[in-house]
Amino acid sequence: MQPERPGETDTLDHAASVFVGVRPRLFGIAYRMLGSSAEAEDLVQDVWLKWQATDRSVVLDAAAFLSTMTTRLAINVVQSARSRRETYVGPWLPEPVDTSADPELGAVRGEALQFAVLLLLEKLSPTERASYVLREAFDYPYREIADILQLSEANTRQLVTRARKHIADERSARVTFAEQRRLLEAFIAAARKGDTASLEALFASDIVSYSDGGGVARAARIPILGRARVAEFISAFASHFWTGVTLSWIEANGQASVLLSRDGVVFTLATVDASPEGIDQILWMMNPAKLAAISSPNVVPGPQKNSSSH
Repeated sequence: MQPERPGETDTLDHAASVFVGVRPRLFGIAYRMLGSSAEAEDLVQDVWLKWQATDRSVVLDAAAFLSTMTTRLAINVVQSARSRRETYVGPWLPEPVDTSADPELGAVRGEALQFAVLLLLEKLSPTERASYVLREAFDYPYREIADILQLSEANTRQLVTRARKHIADERSARVTFAEQRRLLEAFIAAARKGDTASLEALFASDIVSYSDGGGVARAARIPILGRARVAEFISAFASHFWTGVTLSWIEANGQASVLLSRDGVVFTLATVDASPEGIDQILWMMNPAKLAAISSPNVVPGPQKNSSSH
């Protein structure tokens, strides 16, 4: 048996301390890249294992080293995830995270966290996505992003510019958090009544309703488009969908959202995205695997201070 080297335990303790200090940022990078908190947790765990096995004596900047490792691993996962998304049953939506405790999930700024932006990031190349996340959410200098991606600084600037343009072209002006919450409350009230006219009045002309059941929960397997069609679709299932439902209001991905539960079991997270014209996206997260983390016992079930059961 080899004798313990002096200071070895202290070294491992220090490695753990350093890792814990930057872990929120590592998770924030991984989550924005992958759109899945479960995959982000797995990736961060992989980084921790690799960090333990690293010769840390040659690492000059631990935080930069760990961020680089996280980003590069995330790019690899994104590349493999694309084939899985192609076989996903129905629309794929990001896995929600509760942002009431940590609104920015380790970021300097809250960019690239809302559901609509995460969906748009799915359309970017892995390196475009990484450059956008590092720059917009974490305010990394271009030189550092270039080092992480192993590209020139000029190429990195082009990646960020292209990503910004894509997001801007696809996403019009947004309403405030308070207005988004008001529209969500009005939408839920009209949806529960099956009030087609009230629903249409809340919607933008190009509204899209996405339902993510993952082939497990019963959900629409194609997006529903257009003001009249979405209103009719939601009104059609109102009589049975809302029976016995309890609402619990939470903040998910930096926006007002509502958990729907029946008999103490969460079965849907619903939220909306809106422009000054009205609600232009309705997102129904119904895949049980994606709801597991956000529907923990301390959030639901049942009427509590931030809940409604009217």
